[in-house]
Amino acid sequence: MTIVQNTLLLDQSAWDLVLDVNGNIALAGAPYSVAQDVSSAVRTFLGECWYNTNLGLPYWQQILGQFPPLQFVSQKISEAAFTIPNVVKADVTFTAFTNRELSGQILITDTDGVTSNVAFGG
Repeated sequence: MTIVQNTLLLDQSAWDLVLDVNGNIALAGAPYSVAQDVSSAVRTFLGECWYNTNLGLPYWQQILGQFPPLQFVSQKISEAAFTIPNVVKADVTFTAFTNRELSGQILITDTDGVTSNVAFGG
């Protein structure tokens, strides 16, 4: 069953709240809200969310300053994507690793069959 999912709309550059034309905090609806929430989940460090310290990727513990296998990083990104309601598929592709920055995309499919692309890095 599809869950109606709105989320606070974030500016794509500053990753900060955006106001609508009436000066209210803007909301994003599906499918954009699903893609934005996946992006937020992947940006979250393990332990960062005080209300649920199990959310997030183990950046400090196992990724940053390490050289983990790409399969491990891909798995952790996929796991984070699946914490978002309505996500039924998450395919992670890495496109570059330049100057210690990993770039790629997450192709997500929601319960309505809509596919969205979430790019990261570069």
